Amino acid sequence: MAERVRNPSSPAIRDVEGDLIATMAQPSLYHKLTVFGLIIVLLWGGWCYLKQVRMGLAATAMSDYFSWGIYIVNFVFFIGISMAGTLISAMLRIFNAPWRFAITRLSEAVTVFALLVAGPMVIIDMGRPDRFFFVGIYGRLQSPILWDVMSLTTYLAGSLLFLYLPLIPDMAILRDRPGFSWWRRRLYTTLAMNWQGTPAQRKALDRAEGIMTLVILPVAVSIHTVTAWLFGMTLRPGWHTAIIGPDFVVGALYSGVAAVITAIVLFRHFFHLQKYINAEHFKYLGRMLLAFGFVYAYFVVNEHAASIYTGEVHEQGLDEAIFGGPYAITFWAMVTIGLVLPLVMLVTPLSKKIGGILAASLLVNVGMWLKRYVIVIPTLASPYMPHADKTLRYAPTLVEWSITAGAFAAFVLMYIWFSKVFPIVGIAEMKAHLAAENESTPIAGIGEALA
Repeated sequence: MAERVRNPSSPAIRDVEGDLIATMAQPSLYHKLTVFGLIIVLLWGGWCYLKQVRMGLAATAMSDYFSWGIYIVNFVFFIGISMAGTLISAMLRIFNAPWRFAITRLSEAVTVFALLVAGPMVIIDMGRPDRFFFVGIYGRLQSPILWDVMSLTTYLAGSLLFLYLPLIPDMAILRDRPGFSWWRRRLYTTLAMNWQGTPAQRKALDRAEGIMTLVILPVAVSIHTVTAWLFGMTLRPGWHTAIIGPDFVVGALYSGVAAVITAIVLFRHFFHLQKYINAEHFKYLGRMLLAFGFVYAYFVVNEHAASIYTGEVHEQGLDEAIFGGPYAITFWAMVTIGLVLPLVMLVTPLSKKIGGILAASLLVNVGMWLKRYVIVIPTLASPYMPHADKTLRYAPTLVEWSITAGAFAAFVLMYIWFSKVFPIVGIAEMKAHLAAENESTPIAGIGEALA
């Protein structure tokens, strides 16, 4: 039987609404300067993209052999970090973990904004954006590209709905609260969908959330699997392997949890959410990151063990390029930064400090971007087709780096904008949770399993 727990340090129910609406208040000077800097980066990236449209892919380092570059690296990276937002929210809802309420919306927002950035990366990589429409007009069901487009749009639509449903009661709270501008009041009234909090409405909303929780998990797994099939269905060394699907899924969980932890730490600090997001949240999230890290390390070993053992000529050439050749620095930096250091930090006393967990998460974010680079570029530099040059090289141009910087700036800007228009922590959910906690409601779920 679950133990009944009462937390005397929990914030009072009467304070929740004011505290969480306060996060949407007039931005500070630091906030404005941050937004201004991000807008400059985004505008510069947009100007570089216009330059690429005018010049074509000649403005990039891509060529006949390197048909994909860091745009596809970014695509796979953002698709990856979108995984954990859905996983954390959906899984914690399924297990009814009592500590989830303060972080579910933060997690779900990571998924939506990562997908909104990932999709355009494919269009940018095409060179001519009008070619994207040909996918819908002339797309073939046998093509993994069409599978990925269908899976991505389904995942984005499902993630938006998954984010929106718990927002409905909060929209009603904001709708009825005085002091907002006319456009905010109109927006909140529209999104509240005449919510009055009646028992029938609550039952319908709970049912809709339950259905979406069960539906979104297989959809999330499908997008990462299908993205992996873009590589695995191609007869190239390093890609054409049965392990690539689960490898992408586990890598997405690992990088996604790291991205969520990073977002939660930053919002907790700058929005003063210490009363709602405490050390307990980071303890559980740190354990999740550690578990996924060890599983992903296992996959990295398996990824190369078979090719090294068999000694197949093309696979062997790829391994030589990765382990001791032109891509060795990138690969070993990925192993050190993305796996060894974070896992060591998470099994030491540093894992008990929020700063230590944040540092491990930042290392994982960098390391997993490098991992995506190692997946894409070395394989393209090791084609089956004979070529005149002994070594094919790819060095991203300033245009490519600028568009990449613009993509990351767009991700952060969307997150900041969302947090200033909508409460970043669910007001209605948090009030209901604290009311249940004050009544000594049994605490059960994944929180106990991780404790």
